[in-house]
Amino acid sequence: MRNKYNNLYLDDNPLEDVPLQEYPRMQFKRASYLCLNGLWDVEITKSKELPTKYFSQVIVPFPIESKLSKVNKELKKGEYIYYRRFFNVSKSFNVGRIILHFDGIDQISDVYINGKLVMHHEGGYLPFEVDITNCIKKENEKYELIVKVQDDLNKMYGYGKQAIKSKGMWYTKTSGIWKTCWIESVPNKYFKNIKIDTTLDEVTIKVNGDILKKQIIIFSENKKQIYRFKSEEIKIKIKNPNNWTPNNPYLYKFILKGEDDCVESYFALRTIKVGEFQGYPCLLLNDKPYFFNGLLDQGYYPDGLLTPKTYKKYEDEINVVKKLGFNTLRKHIKVEMDYFYYLCDKLGMIVFQDFVNNGSYNYLTDTILPNIGLTKRLKKGFTTRNIIKEQFKKEAKETIAMLYNHPSVVYYTIFNEGWGQFDADKMYDYVKDLDNTRIIDTTSGWFKSNKSDVISEHIYFKDIKFNKEMKPIILSEFGGYVYKVIEHSYNLSRTYGYKLFKTKEEYQTSLNKLYQEKILPYAFKGLSGCIYTQISDVEDETNGILTYDRKIVKINDPILPDINKI
Repeated sequence: MRNKYNNLYLDDNPLEDVPLQEYPRMQFKRASYLCLNGLWDVEITKSKELPTKYFSQVIVPFPIESKLSKVNKELKKGEYIYYRRFFNVSKSFNVGRIILHFDGIDQISDVYINGKLVMHHEGGYLPFEVDITNCIKKENEKYELIVKVQDDLNKMYGYGKQAIKSKGMWYTKTSGIWKTCWIESVPNKYFKNIKIDTTLDEVTIKVNGDILKKQIIIFSENKKQIYRFKSEEIKIKIKNPNNWTPNNPYLYKFILKGEDDCVESYFALRTIKVGEFQGYPCLLLNDKPYFFNGLLDQGYYPDGLLTPKTYKKYEDEINVVKKLGFNTLRKHIKVEMDYFYYLCDKLGMIVFQDFVNNGSYNYLTDTILPNIGLTKRLKKGFTTRNIIKEQFKKEAKETIAMLYNHPSVVYYTIFNEGWGQFDADKMYDYVKDLDNTRIIDTTSGWFKSNKSDVISEHIYFKDIKFNKEMKPIILSEFGGYVYKVIEHSYNLSRTYGYKLFKTKEEYQTSLNKLYQEKILPYAFKGLSGCIYTQISDVEDETNGILTYDRKIVKINDPILPDINKI
């Protein structure tokens, strides 16, 4: 049942006929693009057979539980969602092959073209694609696209903060197509993907594809330089390098050309390392000590749940928190649409990225007891089934592949507070083999592993203080202070957080004191960053610095000066 108070979040601005229609993959952009967002037929049934009739409609790509979907109905266990729409491919659009993209469908999906199964996919947070060229026989002919979705909130797959019954720190379940979907046309010989690595003055670009002749054109400061590949990889020394930071998010744009294919992209010159400053371990951004002042970002919206109404919602939020002095977002147990990370690259917002949890979770043993110091891992934590482990590894690998080229992403969190945790040291090695260019936080909060690039602490109910350690310390969760703005609250009867304040003045004063007395004294003295809980209220959880509808900013001024300037 929908909460009776959440009608407070109805947006007066009409939804576009085709929502989120901007090109979705700005680091690998082609001229061909057909957006499939918008109005689809929909049927929800317990039948496994494709429907013969559809009795309702849905706005894609919003979860069916959201208001923006126009369905606003909970998908029950044993039910299936059937989406249907028609499309055609013009002769001018088709340059060889037709690729169908889905950037996220929660959780299990089957894709049909004219009744023929063309793709089966498992996992709810990551993109997948399928070549449908063989299904497209004629230009300008109408083709039927059907997507069958099952979502029983199976804990074999990443499920994030979703729950059958939302309460406290667990939120409304989301099902179906919740990220953008689209079609592109590529030549018969085309670039599959690229891999970008940088130093402070050099870029290495590796191309995956069957194109023999290729060149790259790099644009910088109104100049362009042309380089030709002699192999699948090219290294380019950048003259007068301009390094990427939150205060200087400089992006080098380039065009990758082959015989028939052409892709627009960009890179940034940026490094992240573990180092030392004045005898203390620390994190180095571009070989300089850097303090990561961040917010936990869960990416929930009152009207679209996991999906923002527009990409501008992303942009506005990044700009607001930057003005408040924050330079980092910890993307918490969610992988956003690629456009979010593009905006972080462009606007200068560092991202600490969590992998999406699967497996078991217990509120008492995985949250309450560790918060008061009982962090001995119980036996159940080591009995995760192999099939769940392999699915987690698969999704971790796909997350890294999706985000690898984004300069804003500097940090991965493998396990959060023991949720589904298994073989932590082995997982560190697994992730490090896939990406040795980022900082790895193996076990955020507690249930520590031997292998991790940082010491990661969650502190809510204890005094915040740190001893000198052999590794940089990240206070990866803290605070949770509550100031509830009643007229902008999701639930008037429930409030979830860790310390309640009645007035905005008390809230601001207490936050200032928290940062001045507990954070600032440790900055650059072992402590390399802090992540306050959280960027916005989410349903019952009212410990954000913004209200759930993002209409009210609860603080007036930055609560921590830009100490990176010292």
